[in-house]
Amino acid sequence: MEGRVITRATGRAAGPTTGFALLPRSAGARRFPAFLAGVGALVIALAALHIGLGTVRIVPGEVAAALLGRAADPVHRQIVWELRLPRTLIALVAGAMLGLAGALLQAITRNPLASPSLTGVSAGGVLAVVAWLSFAPAGLAAAGVLPLLALAGGLTTITLVYALSWQGGSDPTRLALSGILVGAICSAITLILLVLDAQRIGSVLRWIIGSVNGRVWVHWEILWPWALAALPLGLLSAGAANALGLGDATAAGLGQRPERARAALLFVAALLTAGAVAVVGAIGFIGLIGPHLARRLVGDDARRAFPLSAVVAAAILLAADVVAQALTLEFPFGDATRRAGLPVGALTALLGAPFFLYLMLREER
Repeated sequence: MEGRVITRATGRAAGPTTGFALLPRSAGARRFPAFLAGVGALVIALAALHIGLGTVRIVPGEVAAALLGRAADPVHRQIVWELRLPRTLIALVAGAMLGLAGALLQAITRNPLASPSLTGVSAGGVLAVVAWLSFAPAGLAAAGVLPLLALAGGLTTITLVYALSWQGGSDPTRLALSGILVGAICSAITLILLVLDAQRIGSVLRWIIGSVNGRVWVHWEILWPWALAALPLGLLSAGAANALGLGDATAAGLGQRPERARAALLFVAALLTAGAVAVVGAIGFIGLIGPHLARRLVGDDARRAFPLSAVVAAAILLAADVVAQALTLEFPFGDATRRAGLPVGALTALLGAPFFLYLMLREER
């Protein structure tokens, strides 16, 4: 599909290029504060609902009282602070990281179908974590090293993708196709490792499917430093992403070095993805749906689309986990059965696949 880009000077459509159909600059700017505030309010409401769900149901008013230290029931305060608040914070921040990573990758490749799961970054991070858990001695398989491993896997994968796409330059189309190829290879190797050591399946299934079940404060301590470093870097990359969206020749005319800028943005996307993958696993389609909806609301200008993509993706992951918690699965366990919540990654995959098909058909039209 041919899109049209917006010139910095006039705000008018200029020159066909591979990309997205954009809203006029003034319309996107007018809509941005309202949409950001609206989605932010939705996130707060979803967070209250998310914290209140569980074996012990807590209404939003009691959730607020517990967070403020005014809970009428001390048990509610303990449940909220020790068990449910870290899970909610992790879902929020991981969703924002995946949404911003997807927005970056879509801007780099000028392809609305790009996402962390479709460019090999998630698969590389998962492969590194699964390989470490499969072969490392028990004493070395500590949770604290997993973000470093996921980052190393994601960076290695994106470096390989970048090298495979290089033919005198990194063409966005070749970049996307190389990502799909490398991601498929990483996923196949991960499955082979699981077949060779089936006893490890239970310990690594979370990284393959993606889940926030059982996430507590120790996992939050792993995630927040990466988020604190990577989220601002992603938001500050909006100017370079806007320039790359105009095409390499125009970006060079605006003072950017396209190849260097593209490599830097790929690194930031890998950093965002790896940090999230290390804690919640390879939750699919969040990085695809969030940026797409954000662009539909406020246009393609990365200065608005990037922050809104992060907030929308956080809302989607929270909402998906609310539904996942409401759906329970029964597992045979000896003579009894054990009930567990549906992994949120399975739900996002079920919802995301039709959305991806819709986007493909829309692009063809």
